[in-house]
Amino acid sequence: MRIALVASLLVLAACPGSQKGPTASELRMRKANELMVYWAEIRRLRHEAGMDVEPSPILISQPPRSVSDAKRVCPDNHKVPTSCNDICSIADAICDNAEAICGLADELGKGDDFAQGKCTSAKASCREAKQRCCGCSDKPQ
Repeated sequence: MRIALVASLLVLAACPGSQKGPTASELRMRKANELMVYWAEIRRLRHEAGMDVEPSPILISQPPRSVSDAKRVCPDNHKVPTSCNDICSIADAICDNAEAICGLADELGKGDDFAQGKCTSAKASCREAKQRCCGCSDKPQ
């Protein structure tokens, strides 16, 4: 939630109002900038969780089809012990940002390799973070 607000404020601050409204090029740039804010937040969260800031090349080369697929790592009846709250909360935040990135990438189009690459990376980050959450939960408490 906080990231969406920050991203919106950055976009508004970077693009002063005009009588005609934004051009298609300006709208694309705004979406690309917003995407980068979410991507930077994922990197920050990964660092906070003790992960490399980028997902492994193996995860990127075999990304989940969607963010929903990336989230499906834990069993349906997965209960998070208190000791895992931090890593599981970070995983949820990473996946939320991945959804936002992939939504923006879809808006920018399948031909936008940069945006699609960020979506692929974000989905891999979501999967990896969820794996950490489930792995933490599977450890004896």
